[in-house]
Amino acid sequence: MDVQDIKNRFGIIGNSPLLNRAIDIARQVAPTDISVLITGESGSGKEVFSHIIHALSARKHGPFIAVNCGAIPEGTIDSELFGHEKGSFTGAHDARKGYFEVVDGGTIFLDEVAELPIGTQARLLRVLETGEYIRVGSSKVQKTNVRVIAATNKDVFDAVSAGKFREDLYYRLNTVPLKIPALRERKEDINLLFRKFIADFTDKYRSPSVQLDQSAQQVLMNYSWPGNVRQLKNIAEQIAVLEKDRNLSAEHLQNYIPTEAGSTLPMRIPNQNKDDFSERDILYKVLFDMKKDMMELKKLVAEIIQNGGNTSSIQSNQKVINQLYRDIEIPGSNNLAPDPHQLVIHQPDNDKSYDMMDEAEEVEESLSLIDKESDLIKKALKKHKGKRKLAAHELGISERTLYRKIKELEL
Repeated sequence: MDVQDIKNRFGIIGNSPLLNRAIDIARQVAPTDISVLITGESGSGKEVFSHIIHALSARKHGPFIAVNCGAIPEGTIDSELFGHEKGSFTGAHDARKGYFEVVDGGTIFLDEVAELPIGTQARLLRVLETGEYIRVGSSKVQKTNVRVIAATNKDVFDAVSAGKFREDLYYRLNTVPLKIPALRERKEDINLLFRKFIADFTDKYRSPSVQLDQSAQQVLMNYSWPGNVRQLKNIAEQIAVLEKDRNLSAEHLQNYIPTEAGSTLPMRIPNQNKDDFSERDILYKVLFDMKKDMMELKKLVAEIIQNGGNTSSIQSNQKVINQLYRDIEIPGSNNLAPDPHQLVIHQPDNDKSYDMMDEAEEVEESLSLIDKESDLIKKALKKHKGKRKLAAHELGISERTLYRKIKELEL
């Protein structure tokens, strides 16, 4: 029997590679008698795979029983699994056979096996290793020939690390691991399953058929389906019974799909982690870069004045001039660096004996660069808790320069 035959026999819908792989593993392991541990989220269809394994095994004519270990109280779980003798505890008016005795020669499916108490785990390990068990309140050892298929929606290895599940039992059960993919891992199957469920329920309740438009199909694809196939089936049944409009859009469908944190309806972009830089910090950085350019300009102007405005000074500082022309957009120009021979140097008036450096300082003061520089240094020192080396690296200056600035600005 191939994978498609198994799908047809057990009513499995979907063509996901992960689903096909799980079915193929179940098909291969079924003829053996080894234990299987089925893992997967709640509602993903773990019990269906236990039926596949039993039906394709040599025990297919023997009994099969599914036991939800999480639904049986801790005080009675041993009695349920292994039976008890009359009078072994309060309320034990008669002797009773346990599941391992009733299913002798068949298969027992232990769902939510991670919920078993530690003491019961030790009993189960003995059954798996030797086929022997003892009824509660008895001293007589009994034998059973049962194949165990276990399932859980928890990470059993984490439970082992936390001391809540026996490591030896884990490895004994996990002879062949079988992972059932969650519905969100097989998105290509979601619309197929929904159409199958909605057709079944509209036929059952004799209601008109339901159609999904493209936006509604996208909603189905984007939803995370924490309840997996079981949740999808429940929503299809609700729509078949309650919905009056039989042509569903995304707005209609979202009335039946619960809102979830971090919903993907529509896909949400997660909040990005922001750096410590605010708009004010960016402004400070721009002003600091401006100050650096001004210092370069002051050096250039001073050198040109000292050399009498000859072109050799311009040529030697061509890199700085090119940078200045790129940074300034001149209307009507192509912003190319000028020809040094075409630059006109205006000599200062002899009657106005002022120092160009002093004027540059006045421009600097008029832009309040000193105040901005002081604030930026304070912020860097505060951020790095007074460590000058780190603050200087943040500011892009040497530690010696930072120390001089601190003294100059009396910080």
